[in-house]
Amino acid sequence: IDKYGADSLRFMLITGNAPGNDLRFHFERLEAARNFANKIWNASRFALMHLEQYEPQAVADPQYSLADRWIMDRRQEVVNRVGECLDKYELGEAARAIYEFIWNELCDWYIELIKPRLYGKVNNTSKITAQRTLYDTLSIAMQLLHPFMPFITEEIWHKLPGKRGSIMQSKWPVSKALQDSSNVNEMQLIMEVIKGLRNVRAEMNVPPTK
Repeated sequence: IDKYGADSLRFMLITGNAPGNDLRFHFERLEAARNFANKIWNASRFALMHLEQYEPQAVADPQYSLADRWIMDRRQEVVNRVGECLDKYELGEAARAIYEFIWNELCDWYIELIKPRLYGKVNNTSKITAQRTLYDTLSIAMQLLHPFMPFITEEIWHKLPGKRGSIMQSKWPVSKALQDSSNVNEMQLIMEVIKGLRNVRAEMNVPPTK
């Protein structure tokens, strides 16, 4: 705990085993859990920097991009999945679902996709919509992760605009059925295209600046 942190140890233990099996302790996996905590902290710092002057409120006429609609759908899918896993006491599966969502989709994709909108100096509807979506998504992600990593999630929760009291007292995200999966499918296609282009760039040794 002194070296890696209590959150990292908790997360490593909860994701490292299936019920009824013994667990082999590997420091490499503990380091991976610490890297996850660092990823959360760095992404949250970036988000909080762009939410400094933000006041949580409904957007009158939101201009949702495909990325916004995609992350909201994926967010709801993860809420549903985590709820199902917790009901069955499949704690490791619940934690893995949250990990995949935060690391791969929220941090590596959504935040990168909305950076041009966040960097805009004018508080236009597109920027405010991106802020609202990021705010809601980060809030829900911290709530889902809190039972597994309570310290970092509590710290981030208190830094989010408009949050009052402990994250433990917040209302758990509600599970509900998705009405349409087209946003997820369309975004998945775009992500595959981007990955393909990146692979071609790497194979052809194209400089990152071109």
